Amino acid sequence: MRVLLPLLLLLPGLAIAQDRRPSHCIALADAAPGVHYVQKANWQQPVPQNTVRLTYIDHAMFLLQTEGGLSAVTDYVGFIGGVELTPDVVTMNHAHGSHWTAHPHPDIKHVLEGWKYGGKADHHLDLGEMLVRNVPTDIRSRLGGVEQNGNSIFVFEVAGLCIGHLGHLHHEPDAAQYAALGRLDVVMAAVDGGLSLDTPTMIRVLKRLKSSVVIPMHWFGRYSLDTFLSGMRDEFEVVEPDTSFIEISARTLPGRPTVMVLNPAYYNPPEE
Repeated sequence: MRVLLPLLLLLPGLAIAQDRRPSHCIALADAAPGVHYVQKANWQQPVPQNTVRLTYIDHAMFLLQTEGGLSAVTDYVGFIGGVELTPDVVTMNHAHGSHWTAHPHPDIKHVLEGWKYGGKADHHLDLGEMLVRNVPTDIRSRLGGVEQNGNSIFVFEVAGLCIGHLGHLHHEPDAAQYAALGRLDVVMAAVDGGLSLDTPTMIRVLKRLKSSVVIPMHWFGRYSLDTFLSGMRDEFEVVEPDTSFIEISARTLPGRPTVMVLNPAYYNPPEE
């Protein structure tokens, strides 16, 4: 068999090997990273070496900043606050107008829509220090049906971490979608309780992903948030650091899977 396999690969018409885009998150999906702790940060400070800064802005918008100065905003709606910051990358999703804008700033170099009318969004943006890719999922349409591939789970591979933003997820990923996601060290998940995915299903998804850090988003009050946290406490530590910023690296992931509750805050210049 060892002799035959190379010969089979050379025969025309046999599609044995698939062309797969490079991704350390998929390749190392079964690997366990080193774990320690998560640090608070200020978004204006330089990002430390081999570290990512995550800032919760509002709703489903997060800012990711890298050591080399790259920035990305998830589920971008066109406004992040009263400061002058033009992200290098923005991602958007189609479920509601609170997850996208038809008028992104023209200086944004990479605008990645998580949907494609009549097709499937397919992003694989390699910026050297950061790789951004997507896994499309279906959403409920406003007419009660299904809009195929109307949402994307965006994955940011940076500083040795795999960071996932589930977007406006409406169904549990299937086996192929889980495989396409690979390892997610950090994941941002909507926990509204039903506008996106219902709470029991979201908890099941997150417990299967086994991410080191889960950051709740898309919550509209303590009731839905506390309901979610209650269902996670049996397997996850729950931490509320009273900040909208964290810095995280492969070396400083928490030793036990942790739900990190960040407080959303628009960027605004300091008062003089």
